[in-house]
Amino acid sequence: MNELRAPDNSIRQTTSSDEAESLNADFGHIILERIGKTYDGVEVLPDLDLAISRGEFFVLLGPSGCGKTTTLRIIAGLEAPTRGRTLLDGKDVTQTPSSKRNVNMVFQSHALFPHLTVWGNVAFGLQVKKVSSSDIERRVSEALHTVRLHGVDDRRPAELSGGQQQRVALARALVNRPAALLLDEPLGALDLALRREMQRELKDIQVRTGTTFVYVTHDQEEAMVMADRVAVMRGGLLEQVGTPRELYDAPASTFVAGFVGASNILAGPATPVGEGLVSVAIGDGHNILAPAPQTIRDLTHVLVRPERVSLEPVNAPASKLPGTVTQKTFLGQFMEYRVRVSDSVELVVHDAGVRDGDPDLGERVELQWRAADGVLLNETGSAP
Repeated sequence: MNELRAPDNSIRQTTSSDEAESLNADFGHIILERIGKTYDGVEVLPDLDLAISRGEFFVLLGPSGCGKTTTLRIIAGLEAPTRGRTLLDGKDVTQTPSSKRNVNMVFQSHALFPHLTVWGNVAFGLQVKKVSSSDIERRVSEALHTVRLHGVDDRRPAELSGGQQQRVALARALVNRPAALLLDEPLGALDLALRREMQRELKDIQVRTGTTFVYVTHDQEEAMVMADRVAVMRGGLLEQVGTPRELYDAPASTFVAGFVGASNILAGPATPVGEGLVSVAIGDGHNILAPAPQTIRDLTHVLVRPERVSLEPVNAPASKLPGTVTQKTFLGQFMEYRVRVSDSVELVVHDAGVRDGDPDLGERVELQWRAADGVLLNETGSAP
């Protein structure tokens, strides 16, 4: 898939309406242009610009109340923006009711008709639209095949597992052949094992159908597993838009770094030491190395992912910190340690190494990581 790029992930209206719509049609499948939304005098979306590619699995990720569901409902036409425009395939649909938009929405509560069979639930929308019986038969069969539900056509929702009910809701949406499928935390009610199974199923269905998926979640693992691109939101604003790897390896702010994956974020003043490195004083006489930013700031934040920290020597320019093991937890693929460096500094270490005897609680250790593995961050803005 060709990745969609635009300066600051934004689109600004600088031409006539017709020219802008032509430009947007070439640029993105779904466009939110300077969207604002206010509820009872409270601004929940200040000024949102977003572009989503055709056939993309796009995830809106963020904590509760960040505006991600409101954004999804504006795309669906279930909410009207206070200002701004929504475009679908280059056409302004801001004033178009949800029933007239070629999108479908799937909710956490599957909202299946309990008195109808699986087949009846999937066929219902087509019957309302008075689609011919032969087309209904063919399209329902195709939809059930897509979500791997053949053989349960005659069952009712109460006879199905949670995962099967979710598949019925997906089939009911896909049978309408929407230009985009909008999913609002659809797996939130499932147990962990089933949720992980359905994550794989959803990604597989999206790839096989080529349908644009716009997916809302607060679960960063879910976003990382399924998304082509992720928009991290906070307070109605976009903190960063990028691929899962971009968000993990090069977060634009301390918020993104802390929200996406486990992290150690250390702060202190930075001093150049040559060879493209700075020394960051993190307190209590401790210093760490990090790649030099373009501009030295009064306070520098350094991100170090737990799997980058080693309990053994590193053969490269490295940061070194002595500490005491305060907690150790076996997590299957790795051992997680919490190591206290000082009263104000504690690091998380994910160690997958096999050695003769792991450090015990209370044992003194020396943490090391390559200086190049430190990521310089701003507290709220882009990396320096």
